[in-house]
Amino acid sequence: MSVSVASSIALSALRAAQVGLSVSSANIANADVDGYTVKTANQVSTVSGSSGSGTAIASITGGVDKYVFASLIGANADLGAASVTASYTDQLQALMGSTTGSDDGGTSIATQMAALETAVTELASTPDDNATQSSFVSAADSLASQLRDISTSISTLETNAGQQIADDVDAVNEALAKIAKLNDQIVAAKAKGQSTADLEDERNAAITSISSLLDITTTTTSSGAVYVKTTGGTTLLSSKLHALSVGAGGAILVDGSNNITSTLTNGEIGGLLTLRDETLPAAQAELDALAAKLISAVNAAVADGSAVPAPDSLTGTTDVSSLSSFSATGTVRIALVDDDGNLTSYTDLDLSSYSSIDDLISALDAIDGVSASLNTDGTLSIVSDTDGSGVAIGALDGSIDGQSFSSFFGFNAVFTGSSASNIKVSSSLLADSGTLAVGTLSTNKTSGTVLTSGSTLVANALNSALTTSYSYASTGSIGSMKGTLTAYASRIVAAFATRASSAENALTRTEALQASIANTVSSKSGVNIDEETARLQDYQTLYSAAAQVIRIAREMFERLLAAVG
Repeated sequence: MSVSVASSIALSALRAAQVGLSVSSANIANADVDGYTVKTANQVSTVSGSSGSGTAIASITGGVDKYVFASLIGANADLGAASVTASYTDQLQALMGSTTGSDDGGTSIATQMAALETAVTELASTPDDNATQSSFVSAADSLASQLRDISTSISTLETNAGQQIADDVDAVNEALAKIAKLNDQIVAAKAKGQSTADLEDERNAAITSISSLLDITTTTTSSGAVYVKTTGGTTLLSSKLHALSVGAGGAILVDGSNNITSTLTNGEIGGLLTLRDETLPAAQAELDALAAKLISAVNAAVADGSAVPAPDSLTGTTDVSSLSSFSATGTVRIALVDDDGNLTSYTDLDLSSYSSIDDLISALDAIDGVSASLNTDGTLSIVSDTDGSGVAIGALDGSIDGQSFSSFFGFNAVFTGSSASNIKVSSSLLADSGTLAVGTLSTNKTSGTVLTSGSTLVANALNSALTTSYSYASTGSIGSMKGTLTAYASRIVAAFATRASSAENALTRTEALQASIANTVSSKSGVNIDEETARLQDYQTLYSAAAQVIRIAREMFERLLAAVG
């Protein structure tokens, strides 16, 4: 072998060692960088003619096994959905308050409902006591306030979920654009025979970021570009980027028109869609079912009562302006009663004589000493025009559409509203709990005292309303059931807790699976510091040896020149 050949071979070894040193140094430096995969300098022998001519670095490769990577992006989607679901359901459960920990046994709606029951029991014992009336109104207000607060918070969670979806869609589009740019760079580099390992790491990191937000699949073309689809088959990136957007009603659109909302069930976006469109509305519906039953039951119990003394006017809570007709039977008594409870005058109306709201209001307005009219909100007001006398109503056997006269129009209501979002205690009761309709107009007397504060009829009716077992239709995650208002409130608390528990269990499972796959990826493609340090030492030895050969070859060449000279 000639001196020049030896020198050339040593020089190739020196160059290979330099590349190897650079690759191993980069591996060690990036060992803790997320998404970085170990790079390998693939060294080969070179041949000139039939003889070895040295060595060279044929390529620098890295990356992740495509099958393991596919498992990882699937696990990321599972974890993304499970994580956001657990977060929101945990917040949802917290809204219900606690069942233990406070002096009265907790702060949940079931506890507040039980507190209302206790207040009614005390009211039944002393219905004419201002303190027990005040306690009842306070308990009712606390329950109504909590229902409103929970409802408002659920609406806030829905809004937050919608905003988070919009943010995630922006993040997906940004990552898709990055992948598209990297695709171009990788295709160009491959065409030139250059290493694309670092670019592929960047692209895999972008794919990974999408996978936690959206359930996707990827394919790699022969040119090295990666195309992205949803698991539902919708193309997000090919030779063209198909951007996501949030359309009217919160729909997820591709290219501004293709609605893929129903196909997105995984990833953080899929989890948020389920929360926004199913879980949170179901929780709201459960709360609304309780509020609606509470409003109707309690209001019906007090409707046929009267404040003592009788109020100057009665205003209902039901909008009857749109009713063109109704079905009515029996008789109702409209009475004027003085401050001592003595009957001033009365009129009994045969309800079967009237077939429309307007006819009935005209008849009421025609009663001496009384004015009746519809307010702008469609509610009925009956006002005493007689000084020193208030209005009281006796149910007798009157019925309108299956309800008593006062219940139909919503007189003496404790609660206003129709759902958890707008349930409130009557403003007049909050201003003066003494206006609670716990008295009852005696209809078997036509003179003398007909209204006293000691009657327990209304209080007993309230107690019955809270302890009666009602039928509830299947709502949200709660199946049809029978039970008291407190039992249904407890069932709601349990439903909220079950959602959170199930989501937490799912999160634990998906975290374990994702961590296992991530560890597999790391063990196969991550940097092993010990191995890289040993490889670095090998390259240093190779470099020193090659340099020594070059030095010796140079000395031999110099001696040959000296001998010739």
